[in-house]
This record gives sequence, structure tokens and C-alpha cells, in this order.
Amino acid sequence: MLFRQAILEAVARGEVTLAFRRWQRPTVKAGTGLRTAIGVVRIGAVEPIDERDLTDADARAAGFADLAALLADLRSGGDRTLYRIVLDGIELDQRIAQRGEAELSEADWHDLAARFARWDKTKPGYFPSILSAIGAHPGLPAAQLAQAAGVEKLKFKQDVRRLKELGLTESLEIGYRLSPRGEAVLEKLREHRL
Repeated sequence: MLFRQAILEAVARGEVTLAFRRWQRPTVKAGTGLRTAIGVVRIGAVEPIDERDLTDADARAAGFADLAALLADLRSGGDRTLYRIVLDGIELDQRIAQRGEAELSEADWHDLAARFARWDKTKPGYFPSILSAIGAHPGLPAAQLAQAAGVEKLKFKQDVRRLKELGLTESLEIGYRLSPRGEAVLEKLREHRL
């Protein structure tokens, strides 16, 4: 589920509280969060709705001038059900907050080292080597980093996403860079020669 930047900003201000999507089955669940460029959108109720039950008030709550504008924006029906999604605001994405934490506690370090050990069972040192490569070549395209690591580009990108979940890397327009937390982890890895 994607949102335009202007809609995200309106959700953050509390001006947009609804979204409407046609899906074969919902891609979000009530009570969860959806990561976006400006934070995690909290998802309230997700309920099917008949298009005939939509109102101008619904359209305005979804960021549209009127019902006609909302209907024009919705993809055609086909075999898809229309869903009404309640948006309960935006909260800080903890990964973003984590990225700036350059000080690692012993517990953080042991948790990360244990994760790398589990993840690296088939190829020891693989995840630390990704951090090292990104640290040495920020902004290098994923295809080149993947080739140097000896893995397919798609797998490499999935593995970098795992590091991003831990707040260790940041995506750039092209390639990646280490976050301050990622740099601290890389320094610890060098100290422990992992």
C-alpha cells in the first residue's frame, strides 16, 4: 500500500484519516503499522465497503476534494473488493531512530553478533562483509556490490534490507551507506575480527 508524499504529510497533520483501495485481499491488517518515507502509518479498521456507500465526507477524509475525485483515483473494480482503511496517524519508525544511535550497549552488540552468527551459518562472515563493502563504497549500485559478494542482486538487496531492519544501513538514490549505528557495528566487527 503506497501513499503520495502529500497524503503522508496530511496523515501526519491529522487531516487525512481514511484511505480506499481495491484489492483481491487486503495487504494491510487492522492494528498494524505500514512503514513509509516519513514514519509508520498506524492502521485502524480495514473493512470492505460498497462503492455506492461512499460519501463526499469519506472522500475529503481521504484527501480528495470530493467523491468524484476519489472515484476517479480508484483502480477499476474487476474482481477486486473495495476496502475502507482507517489511518490512525503516523509514529516514528524505530529503524530511523536506531540508525543515529552510534553507542552500542553490550546487550545490543551481543544481540547483533548472535544474529550475524545465525544468518551466516551457510556462509560465515557474509553479513559483516556486506557492511564492510557498503562502508568502503557508499553509493555503489547494488548490482556491483552483489557481484563483488558473489550473490544475485535480488538476494543481496534482500540481505541489505535485513541490515536496514536493524538500523545499520540507509538506502540512497543509488546504493547504500552505513548509518552511524552501522559504522559503530562495523568497528566492533573489526575489533572482534568477525
